[in-house]
Amino acid sequence: MKGNRHLTIVIKLGSSSIVDETTHEPKLSILSLIVETAVKLHKDGHRVIIVSSGAIAVGLQRMDMKKKPKRLPPIQALAAIGQCRLMNVYDNLFGHLRQPIAQILLTRNDIADRTQYQNAQNTFAELLTMGVIPIVNENDTLAVSEIRFGDNDTLSAITAAMVQADYLFLMTDVDCLYDKNPRIHPDAIPIEVVEDVSTLEADVSSAGSSLGTGGMATKLIAARLATSAGVTTVIARSSNPGNIADVVRYCQSLKRISLQDSSSQPLTPVDDDPLSKSTSSLQIDGLVRPPLHTRFLPDPEPIRDRSFWLLHGLAAHGTIFIDEGAHRALVSKAGLLPVGIVDVEGHFAQQEAVRLVVVTSGHSTTSTPSNNPAMKIPASTDVKLPIEVGRALVNYSASEIARIKGLQSTQIEAVLGYAHSDYVAPRDNVSLVKNGREKGNRPATPTAGASPMSRTAPVVEEVVGARYPGTLADFA
Repeated sequence: MKGNRHLTIVIKLGSSSIVDETTHEPKLSILSLIVETAVKLHKDGHRVIIVSSGAIAVGLQRMDMKKKPKRLPPIQALAAIGQCRLMNVYDNLFGHLRQPIAQILLTRNDIADRTQYQNAQNTFAELLTMGVIPIVNENDTLAVSEIRFGDNDTLSAITAAMVQADYLFLMTDVDCLYDKNPRIHPDAIPIEVVEDVSTLEADVSSAGSSLGTGGMATKLIAARLATSAGVTTVIARSSNPGNIADVVRYCQSLKRISLQDSSSQPLTPVDDDPLSKSTSSLQIDGLVRPPLHTRFLPDPEPIRDRSFWLLHGLAAHGTIFIDEGAHRALVSKAGLLPVGIVDVEGHFAQQEAVRLVVVTSGHSTTSTPSNNPAMKIPASTDVKLPIEVGRALVNYSASEIARIKGLQSTQIEAVLGYAHSDYVAPRDNVSLVKNGREKGNRPATPTAGASPMSRTAPVVEEVVGARYPGTLADFA
């Protein structure tokens, strides 16, 4: 979906960035700047997608309500009211610049089916080809907890992966990540470059505004998800959206410098790419530093398309516990056979997604971790804890797998009376997570005296895990 020179840029806007938290009125000055930035990027030949929250907040303002309700039905009603008005604001602002836009509302259920996922991809591709800027939001009017993305940070990351974006900008009310809360600690150090989210240590205590559902922790999860798909992810201040072009220009210059170093060829600007025309950006000594931001570098071996959809587009309906031999077979590109299954948990049918969890051989899976009731752990405390290693679409239901676990494939028909397949899950229907700690290609954390521009600071997984128990492996 990518062109040779032009970029695909996804911009995520939170409710607090575009709606006043007290009055619930749209921040027209910031919205106007965002629209101008998006149109400028589009005129420069780049493809732009906006993921925008704010429907519920705008609905509160329309109905003269001061606080967000706690019950789901009135929240969904406010989303229906506010989404119309929010899109009207966007349409009016973009209309002044003669830029067509489109509305796309999604829930996780909309992409749970592979065909629907591909249809969404095709719709995005056609809109971008037509020169339209899609504006995406979660369909809060219909979504319930089982089919929600949870927050628009996650939705923006899935959208970025779906369209194979070059950049995802998570716009927020701070310039970047810090190692400590800068509001409390004046000596807080900005974290400007993150090579591996799993080794990051930053202050993520911000829980988001009263209007939104996210916070800094959800942005780290989104960054982890997007970078795993090869998308450069940036946290930047929403009140200065013009910084987006400066950051992109800087990043593209760094890429060209890196290519020059590897090829030993003279570096020249790309004539028809307006983000590369600055001659000062063509020399490393004269490279203009961009506005303060945090940039998460993309995984050099990204997860693409079907594998990404299996891992992140589907909600798991249960868990299959496998032994280490079965995991090694999956890593070697073999399918999942019943002989390698230790236990099964949950209620799921054929062709539904399940978690794959590796347990140490010879130990039961009868106890349950306190932070994740959905996952059992070995009763013995002197063995390794179970590790979630991926997702799979299964050929057999939970009750069927419980009957054939540990058996040879030749025994399936004798036990069940039929055999749909020798495999519980063929390899094409299995996607394994990538654990950054096993790669060995990430530099160690610099000392405290290192420049913040190159700092790969040690994310507190305990903070993210406490907010989203049992889900960190999904984004490894």
